[in-house]
Amino acid sequence: MIELAPDRPRWRQVADIIRERIADGTYPPGTQIPSVLKLQEEFGIATATSQKVHRGLRAEGLIYTEPGMGSFVSKDLPERSAEGPGGA
Repeated sequence: MIELAPDRPRWRQVADIIRERIADGTYPPGTQIPSVLKLQEEFGIATATSQKVHRGLRAEGLIYTEPGMGSFVSKDLPERSAEGPGGA
């Protein structure tokens, strides 16, 4: 299990890790990302926290969800600014 820092929201830390995995090619476009359950297992987070990670990444346009299939890295990823997600 990956240790998370106690001073930052857990969902943000996990979302940052998934973003980095997308950026470095660990999860290339079209690749399925870990499910809510898999994120819970890997990071030791609650269901609601894991769901929040997925919602946040969908809102950023980094992933899309196919009902009954899972969540996948978007084929047309949004441009990343030099400052990273969020612009600063």
